[in-house]
Amino acid sequence: RSLNFSRGCGVDVLNTTACDLSDRLDRKEISAEELMRATLVQIDRINPDINAIVALRDADDLLAEARAADAEISTAPRKSVLHGLPMAVKDTVEVQGIRSTTGSPLCADHVPQTDEVLAARMRAGGAIFIGKTNVPEFGMGSHTFNPIYGATRNPYAPDRSVGGSSGGAAAALATRMLALADGSDAMGSLRNPAAWANVYGFRPTWGRVPNEPAGDMYLNQLVTDGPMARSPADLTALLDVIAGPDPRQPHGMAHTALGPQLEAPVRGRRIGWLGDWDGAFQVEPGILDIGRAALNVFVAQGCQVEEVPAPYSASALWDSWCALRGFARAGSMRALYEDPAKRALLKDETLWEIESGQSQSTADIYRASEIRSDWFRAAAALFETYDALIMPSVQVWPFPIDWRYPQEINGVRMDTYHRWMECVVPVSLIGLPSLNIPVGFGATELPMGMQMFGAFGDDLGVLQLGQAYHRATDWPNTQPPKM
Repeated sequence: RSLNFSRGCGVDVLNTTACDLSDRLDRKEISAEELMRATLVQIDRINPDINAIVALRDADDLLAEARAADAEISTAPRKSVLHGLPMAVKDTVEVQGIRSTTGSPLCADHVPQTDEVLAARMRAGGAIFIGKTNVPEFGMGSHTFNPIYGATRNPYAPDRSVGGSSGGAAAALATRMLALADGSDAMGSLRNPAAWANVYGFRPTWGRVPNEPAGDMYLNQLVTDGPMARSPADLTALLDVIAGPDPRQPHGMAHTALGPQLEAPVRGRRIGWLGDWDGAFQVEPGILDIGRAALNVFVAQGCQVEEVPAPYSASALWDSWCALRGFARAGSMRALYEDPAKRALLKDETLWEIESGQSQSTADIYRASEIRSDWFRAAAALFETYDALIMPSVQVWPFPIDWRYPQEINGVRMDTYHRWMECVVPVSLIGLPSLNIPVGFGATELPMGMQMFGAFGDDLGVLQLGQAYHRATDWPNTQPPKM
């Protein structure tokens, strides 16, 4: 059956954008309490089958907070686009007073006393935190399952994965349990689930959105938080709340609100199609075809689109990525690994990451950093010609829910648990801004997306192209999931 987004609530308040909800709250056309009631009804109806929202808070407490938000809104301007909106934060983020497990039995009963910077900014913007969104253990692996909450299912095919690590967020957006969501991305954790849930996920330029300060904040520049939504305008609205430097951290990037600049002509902009990186990435049949078809949307809007040969050695990028990622994991998780009782509770993929990092020599890390710097210079030169580059967000279609990860693609054996996501490494390694755009459905009616990325710091240019594309397609609303 088709989704009934607000059954039993009196008005259809969920099948719209976050920006529209914000405008209606501004105009007092809806109340935060009404929105909360609709959200809780939707979660009650959908979440038992999808398992996207976890650590859901008490309904009476949430309704009381919504009424308090209405009281604030009645006497003063709203704090931000989030004021009065229900939000569920990714379960890798520390949120005060809400069980925050990172999907690990080691943290099963952890209830933080303070907010991480990301949650603190959303709370200050007036968001009402209803719970968390599900993740893989410690956010590792582009498939959302863990021993605490189980697996999150794909709303378009519940027997399939919705990806990860921001899988709970993507599934909640697709099913209208949330209007906005946060995610994080090291190895495609925003882009992959967005592709498989027919929504948008934006990995901002590294440094635009601060991560919580940690011991390796100078060295680990591979991961960033970012927004997810059903439209680029909503993405940008959330980005404008969470972005900006944190005085506790180095390398923070100044941020001017991008929302007012989002609508812009894109005629004449140049886009390069990278495809499968000249065959370096194994990609399942149909994915490249659907990506090429999406390029026609940009051509129709006056963009120049052309194929681009692989601009750098894929094997060198992979070696650099594995060395630096393992190095970061081995350092940040050293205490857990060195405790035999805690080590016994870590999944095999986590252990592999730590142990591969421990095997790296000083020379290995230095060489990996040299490759990263060299690729950054090569990419910068490429963006002197192109405004954006496009390639798949993921190399396979959504796979069965009971798999841990794909063992092979096109008969080629995957030599690690994450090799099937190798296509995201060129972006992640050097912190480029990257937007997953939904591109439709394959022969088996499963969704797919492409990553469109730009020069370091050019988040606005990427989002403007995404907005023009969305206005011509609107895949999230043209084809919502049926349940």
